[in-house]
Amino acid sequence: MHIPSPSVSGFHIGAVQIHYYALMYLVGIALAIIITRRRWRAAGGDPDLVGDVAIWAVPAGIIGGRIYFDITTPMDIPHEWYGVFAVWSGGLGIWGGIALAAVVGAWRVRRAGASVSLFMDAVAPALLVAQAVGRIGNYFNKELFGKPTGLPWGLEIPLQYRPPGYTQYATFQPSFLYELIFDLALAAALVWLGHHRKIKPPGLFALYVAGYSAYRIFEETIRIDSSAHFLGLRLNMYIAIALTLAGTVWFVRSQRRGATSIGARTAAAGPAPDGNADAGAHAGGGTVPVPAESDHAPRGGPTPRAQK
Repeated sequence: MHIPSPSVSGFHIGAVQIHYYALMYLVGIALAIIITRRRWRAAGGDPDLVGDVAIWAVPAGIIGGRIYFDITTPMDIPHEWYGVFAVWSGGLGIWGGIALAAVVGAWRVRRAGASVSLFMDAVAPALLVAQAVGRIGNYFNKELFGKPTGLPWGLEIPLQYRPPGYTQYATFQPSFLYELIFDLALAAALVWLGHHRKIKPPGLFALYVAGYSAYRIFEETIRIDSSAHFLGLRLNMYIAIALTLAGTVWFVRSQRRGATSIGARTAAAGPAPDGNADAGAHAGGGTVPVPAESDHAPRGGPTPRAQK
């Protein structure tokens, strides 16, 4: 028994066609916002900031993801005038999306005077949940599957969707399903670490970068979709290796770095003009939210400010 491919990729509401690929991304984004609001509130931050960041970071992520896709796989761009923009047909590079969204999101957080590194730790598990839901969209688009396989959970791919050189095979590795499972497992692990270990921010985000990229090293060995190659390896393999190393170094350095706790910085800053000592700590002209008890920054724990 194998996993069947879906017979449809969307549905119609009147004259409007709704693509499951786009719908899954919208569901993933909504879940990421809900999760981040809860985690940011637990860290002592204003949950409304999450909405402001999302308004800017989500479009930036879509743009960054499409630019990455167009640059790394130009052979897959539809041969239409709007081809470079056709995200509804698939084609968003996760690394390009996260990179641009992180830059724009950090700008909004810093502009609000909040801690960028704390916000990064709050959003890390939520990003993984969004990515996992987004992979369901790949299933409906019949894309991002792996090498041929005879395993019971092999994915049946119709002939017209099989890449050149693989038309004689009927079932393939459901690599998007493997990633969905891994993303949810890593998200759960980050939440657990935030609750049970003293991880200095942005350590959880660094682990997200290192962990997801390490998984992609494996995934790139089984993917057969079109890709630019260099020295016999897929381009994304090099990026995955580089980001795994970078994320690991980032995590180690963030945990070794000395830092002043939020509570100590608040005391050093003195009470606010209205006498409310809980108004926040000021660093570089911005106000850092003061958590009563964070799920990833323990009471009196370090809160370095950092940007990706």
